[in-house]
Amino acid sequence: MVSQQYLSLSRVLIFLQLLLLFGHHNASMSSDEVKKLYIVYMGERWHNDPIHVTNGHHETLASILGSKEEALASIVHSYKHGFSGLPGVIQVMLSRTFEVQTTRSWDFLGLNFKNPSELIEKSNFGDGVIVGVLDTGIWPESNSFNDEGYGPIPSRWKGKCETGQSFNASHCNRKIIGARYYTGGVDAKVLKGEYKSPRDFNGHGTHTASTIAGSLVKNVSFHGLASGVVKGGAPRARLAIYKGQGLVYHQEDGFKGLSFSLSCQEGDLNTTEIKGTIVLCSSLNKPLQISFINALTNVLKAGGDGIIYTQSVDNLFDQVASCEGLPCVLVDTEIAKQILDYDQIESDSPSIVKVSPTHSATGEKVWAPRVAAFSSRGPSTLFPGVLKPDIGAPGVNILAAKKDGYVFMSGTSMACPHISGVVALLKSVHPRWSSAAIKSAIMTTASVYDKYGVPIAAEGKPRKMADPFDFGSGHVDPNRAMDPGLVYDIKMADYVKIFNCTLNLIPDCATLPLPAYDLNLPSISVPDLKMSVTVWRTVTNVGPENSIYKAIVEPPPGIKMEVKPSVLTFDAKTKTRGFQVTFTSLRRVQGGYTFGSLTWSDGLHKVRSPIAVRTVIEDFYADAS
Repeated sequence: MVSQQYLSLSRVLIFLQLLLLFGHHNASMSSDEVKKLYIVYMGERWHNDPIHVTNGHHETLASILGSKEEALASIVHSYKHGFSGLPGVIQVMLSRTFEVQTTRSWDFLGLNFKNPSELIEKSNFGDGVIVGVLDTGIWPESNSFNDEGYGPIPSRWKGKCETGQSFNASHCNRKIIGARYYTGGVDAKVLKGEYKSPRDFNGHGTHTASTIAGSLVKNVSFHGLASGVVKGGAPRARLAIYKGQGLVYHQEDGFKGLSFSLSCQEGDLNTTEIKGTIVLCSSLNKPLQISFINALTNVLKAGGDGIIYTQSVDNLFDQVASCEGLPCVLVDTEIAKQILDYDQIESDSPSIVKVSPTHSATGEKVWAPRVAAFSSRGPSTLFPGVLKPDIGAPGVNILAAKKDGYVFMSGTSMACPHISGVVALLKSVHPRWSSAAIKSAIMTTASVYDKYGVPIAAEGKPRKMADPFDFGSGHVDPNRAMDPGLVYDIKMADYVKIFNCTLNLIPDCATLPLPAYDLNLPSISVPDLKMSVTVWRTVTNVGPENSIYKAIVEPPPGIKMEVKPSVLTFDAKTKTRGFQVTFTSLRRVQGGYTFGSLTWSDGLHKVRSPIAVRTVIEDFYADAS
């Protein structure tokens, strides 16, 4: 359950080694034509000196636009650093705008700070880790960013705290140790009302930053809901805030809901009839024609005392944070039907609505975790040989900081900071682990069962048992991730070999690119199994020195799955072992994906990898469902 926009952004950051952003793409463009922003991928740095790199960018543009003056006027930003590649213009792409999506979740994940787990104790709450947050900025006055009790800023930190509108160096502290903002090339309409500084106008960045690493704040709630201590997953970690280039605002576009038998449109509400009543905005047979926010505003203007708003059960996207100044309840269509039936039965007398104080339901009353209807789903369209998403994490009704206090937000980017917080804790405990090793530890220890031992369900149409295209490896389990037993590690060269060559981002690939499913990931996706395919993997022992792991195979239906060797032995000299998995189709069917798993167990650890396989008979047609 990972946000698609983050996946896309990550892909850009991985592949773009040196960039030029410029506004003109034709020297003869007329003044009334719309100028567009482009990203030029250059490959390897021409010089080690950043100044020479920038000069080289100017010269390249000057040769296209006709003069150095035109080049200087057109360039928005020159990126001087990046991975190794080959010099020259490799690719030109139109700049894209990425939309941000938008307590008790850490306790639910087993990270209770009153009774700290081994992960919390060993990581010392994430102390010493610096977390960079690329989002909409920060509201530094929030109590979640209080630096009381913090030691000096880590000496390795070389960043800075930039000054801008309503923001200066004094707004950084030993918690927020750095803050930068970038607005070059962003449309003026997007920046309307936005602070030209790291200060967060939108609120999304503040919410995610406090979810990742917010300090402990007592006696927090949202109108009585989720009352208690609010904190981030790594509350002692430091924050480096980056208000990003390509910044956009969080937009209310996350649910469909239903149109109404009582319209709830502004002109349709009779003030005389509405005043002093609670309005049911509901329809059982039409698409939504008005958002919850607008319906709430219209009822409030008409003098209503409250609103009951109906949405389809698979899209009960949380809107509690918007119920400012008016009692509101969100219900699904089944409950709405019961309310309408009651109203018809009691049509001769006024219907009575009892308004009670809000309260939080915890423990046995809550069915969780479940995959939210709005969560990102697989398979990957760009690299179907890489199973997506990777992991599931809490992303519904997350209480965290905003400029005016604390609010609930829901979305895949509420799940993202939960994983970031877990990564901060793991990095503190295992500072030498690579990013791939930490990712592997999180994925292979995830749970596919809810707290009752029932397979996790996926909301949507229809509701079903979740599969790897819903939640990847499963729901994150931070405490188990600290001791995964084995990890699937990956070197940078492996990423370059598979992804850059596959997308023709490097002009001189010595050999044909390997299939994406041969990347040493802790998951396997074979999108085009015709007869038989063999996939290779390597694992590294990070557990007890002398260990023996045995393979537990759950083959996808209709697929024969063979693991060689089926036993892996590790000792003081042998830390790494390779194995192969062969998939053979047992039926000649042009079918959809089926799912299975491979688990390595030493009796103490269970290192589980999800598997997705699709059989294909003809290349010209393949059902991607």
